Amino acid sequence: MKRRDFIQLVAGAMACPAIARAQEARKVYRILWISTGSEPDPFLDGFREGLRALGYVEGKNVALERHYGNPSALRQVISQLRRGDVDLAVSSGPATRVMAAVNDIPVVFALSGDPVALGVVKSLARPGTNFTGSTFLSLELAGKRVELLKDIYRGVRKLAVLSNTDHPGEPSEWRATLQTCTGLGIEPAYIPFSGAGELDNGLKAAGGSGADAMLVFPDVVTMVDRTKLAEFALAHRLPSMFGWSEYCEAGGLLSYGANQRATYRWLANYADRILRGEDPAVLPVIRPEKFELVINLKTAQDLGLELDTSSILFRANKVIA
Repeated sequence: MKRRDFIQLVAGAMACPAIARAQEARKVYRILWISTGSEPDPFLDGFREGLRALGYVEGKNVALERHYGNPSALRQVISQLRRGDVDLAVSSGPATRVMAAVNDIPVVFALSGDPVALGVVKSLARPGTNFTGSTFLSLELAGKRVELLKDIYRGVRKLAVLSNTDHPGEPSEWRATLQTCTGLGIEPAYIPFSGAGELDNGLKAAGGSGADAMLVFPDVVTMVDRTKLAEFALAHRLPSMFGWSEYCEAGGLLSYGANQRATYRWLANYADRILRGEDPAVLPVIRPEKFELVINLKTAQDLGLELDTSSILFRANKVIA
């Protein structure tokens, strides 16, 4: 090899990493946002916050393609996807069930249920598929919610437990709740319903159950109708416990669970790692470790609860006046 050719070869090799970095910098990652909710979407806002903190700028190096709708409409969107169309998909809540049919695009999710029961991962520690993310399901939380409700309303004897059975992991959540109720001497009135179409029947059953308090399992159906549930509980003079703060902001008495918006903000970290080449199959599904207790003070006053005898106010992370 001539000296001039050798120098050109070395110079080209040295330039390759720089070229690669420049190409990476120019790349606009396409992220698909799939949700059964609607805009404005606080979870999308949280995810965007996380992306911005990591240096992503919409229109510059990332494009978020948002799709909202019912499962049938979302399946139509998914069916038209082709390998290479997007770099990553983010499924919010029950949209993860729709995304289960996708096996050639990395998917990160935040799910209130059990992703193993849903079949999108093989285990939380090692997903083994193109899916990973976060699950809000915690059996410890299920029992803790009953304890907190009894703390603020010591007279509870019969607890209406409203549960959407069309929710992965629901049987485990119910068993954990039942166990805690039994230990505390509370009679549970299990009121299962399946999907949004049966919610009104569930409320009718709750109203006729003779319960003196109400616990609602968190999921997208009860989340969407959280105002209706909060108004129902207040109208029937039922101290109520929910899973997330959004229920309390809608008028529910208590909530205990993870901060969803913070979880979606964290989800951007996984998105970043996958876009940089990591395999979702080996990124463990995370369960939030920090939880917030929220109380709606006005609802407590409307129910005539004596908070002076409870430590709830001292323990609450957020009090809604």
